[in-house]
Amino acid sequence: MEAAALLASGRFTDSPAGTHPALAALARVVNDSVGDDARRELWPLAADLADARPPGRDYAPLLVGTVVDAALRVRPASRPLARYGRACRRRAQRLTHAPAGGAASRVADPLWWRGPGRRHLEAALRVLCAAPDSERLLTRLLRQAVAQAREYTDDRAAGREVSCNR
Repeated sequence: MEAAALLASGRFTDSPAGTHPALAALARVVNDSVGDDARRELWPLAADLADARPPGRDYAPLLVGTVVDAALRVRPASRPLARYGRACRRRAQRLTHAPAGGAASRVADPLWWRGPGRRHLEAALRVLCAAPDSERLLTRLLRQAVAQAREYTDDRAAGREVSCNR
């Protein structure tokens, strides 16, 4: 995340403004949990992470749901993980066509992320970090998340009208 921040703004931080907070949290855990060889393989993702802030309100619950689903594949009998996955899918479904501006997005979305969203992500990541092949699972998950963020942003941009000030 420090490399992504340096690429984006030149400032040294592990929470660059151009990266969605949920994606940044995932990237930090993956970086801290894998070995040096895997970390070197993840360097090319820094450029994509520097500008990975999808605009939709449903992005964070979709990302957290993806991580929870990966943890459920490791621990399929976990009732809490199954409950977290359902909660993320319901929230994402409710927010799919919700407008990005307004008081709801400025208040409710950060509250969800700082509360249940972060707890769901952390619980799923604890399971993934304890898995026997955690390094492979985590690096694959981060690559998938970065690709999804790029696709999500591209899909939203394709549906938007672009204007020019000339």
